[in-house]
Amino acid sequence: MIRHSKSTVSPGLLNIAILVVVVAVLYLARELLIPLAYAVTLSLILAPAVAWLVKLRLGRVPAALLVMGMAMAGASATGWVIFNDLIDVANQLPEYRENIHKKLEAIRAPNTGAVGRAAASVKELGKELATPPAPVVPPPAGDRAGRHAAPIVPSRPLPVQVVEAPANELLSMRDMIQPFLRPLGVFGMVLIFSLFLMVGHNDLRDRLFRLVGVSQLNVMTQALDDATRRVSKYLLLQLLVNAAFGALCGTGLFLIGVPYAVLWGAVAAILRIVPYVGSLVAAALPLILSLAVFDHWMRPLLVFLLFVILELVTGNWVEPWLYGTHTGVSALALILTTVFWTVLWGPAGLILSTPLTVCVVVLGRYVPQFAFLHILLGDEPALVEEAQFYQRILAMDDQESRAVIDRYLTGHSLLQLCDSVIVPALTLAEHDRHKGELDPDREQFLFLSIREMLAEIPDKAAKPELADAEAAGDAELAPPSGRILCIPASDEADEVTAAMLALLLERSGCVVIAFAPDPGLQQLAFVQPAADDIFCISALPPFAFSHARRLSHKLRERFPKTRIVVGVWGFAGETEQAMQRFQTPRPDKLVTSLADAIQAVLNPAVSG
Repeated sequence: MIRHSKSTVSPGLLNIAILVVVVAVLYLARELLIPLAYAVTLSLILAPAVAWLVKLRLGRVPAALLVMGMAMAGASATGWVIFNDLIDVANQLPEYRENIHKKLEAIRAPNTGAVGRAAASVKELGKELATPPAPVVPPPAGDRAGRHAAPIVPSRPLPVQVVEAPANELLSMRDMIQPFLRPLGVFGMVLIFSLFLMVGHNDLRDRLFRLVGVSQLNVMTQALDDATRRVSKYLLLQLLVNAAFGALCGTGLFLIGVPYAVLWGAVAAILRIVPYVGSLVAAALPLILSLAVFDHWMRPLLVFLLFVILELVTGNWVEPWLYGTHTGVSALALILTTVFWTVLWGPAGLILSTPLTVCVVVLGRYVPQFAFLHILLGDEPALVEEAQFYQRILAMDDQESRAVIDRYLTGHSLLQLCDSVIVPALTLAEHDRHKGELDPDREQFLFLSIREMLAEIPDKAAKPELADAEAAGDAELAPPSGRILCIPASDEADEVTAAMLALLLERSGCVVIAFAPDPGLQQLAFVQPAADDIFCISALPPFAFSHARRLSHKLRERFPKTRIVVGVWGFAGETEQAMQRFQTPRPDKLVTSLADAIQAVLNPAVSG
């Protein structure tokens, strides 16, 4: 019998192989994919105008043709105006030849002074080192009495220059047009693709849905809508940011006195479409003109500072905040993916890097096999607060773990901190400890750090705990007349949670006594519980119910008239069904969070 062995390729390796194949296809098919990507971007820009005309009962084909024609006419007019202004600037440059000459002379190193003499000496030394020594020819054998023959200097080969025959007019026109053929071809493909995308939008969408299957209609609809919304919002934000950047540049240049300030502002707004490189080119043009026009260095320096300050503020604060918030891509991912797309597709990848990255993040969000792309590139926190806190505790980094707590407390109360961060972190630690994966040193550091934090952080809380507990219920809360006895169900983790509950109840005005783990309940002999007291049993998973049930039965046998509230922290099931696990006699109340525990203790209407 022949047994077929199962594939040993892990899903992770398979996903990586698929990703490598996709990247290879993107690189090999870039001649087709680059115009298509430009076309998709252009169609997204023009789609709202087409949709508006379609709502006015104009056919989709005439609407697409009209919008495309108007867009091309506007772009051509803008380009023509900018081109004419640039020609005027170039024609006026010879008038400032004297200023340009003075600037160049000032830049060159002077021949006087110590620095100038040192520079001249280094220059002369370099010339001597670069000049090869003349070859020495020995004298003839018959030459006597000190007669020396003149050195023979070898003849150097004459340079040969190939002169092409003068070309005719047709060949000259071909050489002039040839560099523009490829960009014109790409531009034509972009226009054709964009027009077909706008005309056949609905048909292409339906074919895509049929390709992925009817069973994936919901996911694909969400993914397509999400990608379209994010890319459209990014393009709108980029338009607004670039327009504001150009307006500020033009205004600043006008105040400085640079000619054609409006032109340079428009050029800056257009060139900023190209990330990083566009700003440098936009700054170079008015800077060169200012060097030519003005006699001194002050105004060129102001032009330089204007562009540097605007670019630093826009590129390092405005754009990361706007793009990261509205596109779902982290600021670091935007920089890294810009480099990736530039290496893959060249200048086109530099321009299209952000829209392409947004599509990749959406793919990772809705396709489980590529979820790692959403984790790596998305702007969502990599770890939730409880995981961050627990990880820093495991690394025994007390300073960073306290920083996590302080950041959370800036907008939350101590009750929220305990329920949402510290208790889940302790639950993770308990699971690791029972599996034998938490070594004693880290376990001791964990409990010691949390105890110290609980002693220090109550004064940092931004909101009162009692208000949060009242907001979670309907009744007004008031401290009970008796004492609250907080008893851990089993181990040190239960003791820490019991201490948290005691701290929160004390801040709510209760009289609280917290105990250490005591299976025999011997410590209760010193406090003599009364009928109006309340027992609060604190228990953490994974063995919370067994320990809490045993302790609850002991308390009920010894103090039958005293109320018992059991807290199984973090339990996600139904409390009514969980109460059945306690059997008879049962506690008066079962709660799963510290907020519920405060309600059960402070609300006199609570019953079992």
